[in-house]
Amino acid sequence: MTNHEFYMDLALNNAKAMKGQTDPNPLVGSVIVNDNRIVGVGTHLKAGEPHAEIHALRMAGDMAKGGTIYVTLEPCSHHGRTGPCAEAIVRAGIKKAVIATLDPNPQVSGSGVKILEDAGIEVITGVREKESWKMNEVFNKFIVEKKPFITLKSGITLDGKVATHRFNSKWITSEEARHDVHQLRNENMAILVGINTALKDNPALTTRIPNGRNPIRIVLDSTLKIPLDFQLVTDKQAETWIFTSKQYDENKKKALEDLGVKVFITNDEKTVNPNEVVELLGEKNVTSLIIEGGGNVNASFLENKLIDKVVLYFAPKLIGGKDAPTFLEGTGFELMKDAVELTDTNFERIGKDFKFIGYPSYESIQ
Repeated sequence: MTNHEFYMDLALNNAKAMKGQTDPNPLVGSVIVNDNRIVGVGTHLKAGEPHAEIHALRMAGDMAKGGTIYVTLEPCSHHGRTGPCAEAIVRAGIKKAVIATLDPNPQVSGSGVKILEDAGIEVITGVREKESWKMNEVFNKFIVEKKPFITLKSGITLDGKVATHRFNSKWITSEEARHDVHQLRNENMAILVGINTALKDNPALTTRIPNGRNPIRIVLDSTLKIPLDFQLVTDKQAETWIFTSKQYDENKKKALEDLGVKVFITNDEKTVNPNEVVELLGEKNVTSLIIEGGGNVNASFLENKLIDKVVLYFAPKLIGGKDAPTFLEGTGFELMKDAVELTDTNFERIGKDFKFIGYPSYESIQ
């Protein structure tokens, strides 16, 4: 490991600690080193607050002059609440800037580096680039496509079941795995289920960890079946948004809205089109979404190439039964060559269970 990698790792670890609280801004960490000493450390804490570089420069003070700044993302070049970070770095007298990755926004990418280089600062890019890019996978997608980064999550048995044939599902996974799920909820701006899941479980869809952030609760409900006394309607723990079709009941819509629920009417006559949901969420600046739906909802998002990441918690259990529900249903693909391959995969042990992460490749889907 080089010195550059060592200090960049420190900046990355500090940035990762803020996961779930900087939306819609990226996670960014910064470290300033002078004469082989760390003189400044900064992390972006919250949208609207100073950027990581500004915090690091303030800590370093006069010790920043002649030093090296490490930043996990290209310093901004636009005028925000604290002005362009690139210009602040120049004013501080920094001698060298080591940057993990350029800004993914093609309209501004490279402009921060140009400001630094025009001022005579030596710039090195690409140190821990892959790690930085993955850390900000949500921001990287949203800033370019204006659509949320979507994670499909499910807790399943080794034979792919999410419940018994009597629809009993408590609990498939261990307490440790369920705690990890709540951390995942904390990191996402919104969580989505279908109406059948809502009717079966009457879930709260909240984050039950200390100081956790409750995501916006989203329900796909084409005819507004959700009861008015359900937790999602009455508990006020977080916003609840319902997407419905043109078959919605006007009286039920008014009753839900009177209780504080937001109802969005989509264009389809009988169902809710997932593409339309995703487009609207992007317009509402929802940058990340976790889907905890049933098999049909999960399949509809996958078949429409909307899933960016899959997180599965495998319990070492076998249920069996051809009528026991699975986490992916729908029609499915006709040929094996059309199956969606998951890439960049990873397994880790959580309690008695195994957590799997993979990224869908849609090259096989026409």
